[in-house]
Amino acid sequence: MDELLSAGEQDAYRLLVRLGAADAAKLAASAGVPAGEAGVLLAALHAKGLVSAGPVFRPLAPDVALGDALLRRQEVLDDARRTVAALSEDFRRHSRRRDADRLVEVIVGRDALRGRLREMQEGARKEILWFCRANPLAMPGPENTEEDTALARGVRYRAIYERALLELPGELPSILESMTRGEEARSLPTLPVRLAIADGELAICPLVPDEARDLGEPTAALIRPSELLDALVALFESFWERATPLRGDGHPAEDLGEADVLLLSLVVSGLPDKSIATHLRVSKRTVQRRLERLMALAGVDTRTGLAFQAARRGWLAAPADRFGPARG
Repeated sequence: MDELLSAGEQDAYRLLVRLGAADAAKLAASAGVPAGEAGVLLAALHAKGLVSAGPVFRPLAPDVALGDALLRRQEVLDDARRTVAALSEDFRRHSRRRDADRLVEVIVGRDALRGRLREMQEGARKEILWFCRANPLAMPGPENTEEDTALARGVRYRAIYERALLELPGELPSILESMTRGEEARSLPTLPVRLAIADGELAICPLVPDEARDLGEPTAALIRPSELLDALVALFESFWERATPLRGDGHPAEDLGEADVLLLSLVVSGLPDKSIATHLRVSKRTVQRRLERLMALAGVDTRTGLAFQAARRGWLAAPADRFGPARG
């Protein structure tokens, strides 16, 4: 309204609405302004279709009077947005060809790397992808408080964890806690690199191999939109498809309860019975006894058979996959 009507015109219109009808003298007396100024305001409102013709003016519906003007301004704004988007894309495309330094930035030092990982998550709008290997370089999972904030504002998190990482003290409880807040977690025996990707637009990938990590400060590449970034996203998706889901969300599968689903996901991920017992805070014998019950339920007598049946029956699938598509 500020761009369509001046402050004086807005005040005059509101006053006329309260009065119902008024000539210039009555409006001037009610508003405490000179009659000449009131006449100018009423003339301006009449020209914009907001009041009837005088000498006694009556208010007219503003949505009818100003609707066309608002529509025209919206069209102009939409055109401007499309122009800016096209110019921005042209700038990025030519900048990538002209200045390779814009594509990859080298980050040196543990603190600098940790800071960039935090900034990446704070700026994420849609999705964060993680390759989480054992022995994190800069940010162990329990220290990643930015994830909780991002999940709370609707950012999707998909993380693949190396099996050895799940056995480290404190890691699995932290992962399961994140899953209760919405993280989607899977596991593989090994991962090729450490990797974090935000919105498919920015990636951070360490450059120094594990065997050289103690020779100096860690270094990583910050990678902006490019074919290299596209390749890293494709790499993540290929590993995601074959990773084993970790489950701990409490959704039952057939006769399985929450504890059984979690136990199955840990077994299929390859953790030994002792580690599973430690994480579940039960005895090793309890783990084995529960596995025997699950094998009987699946009609098999080996853990390999149990893993196969769990996959075939969808015991480790996402809830929407297991119970059918969600209804909108």
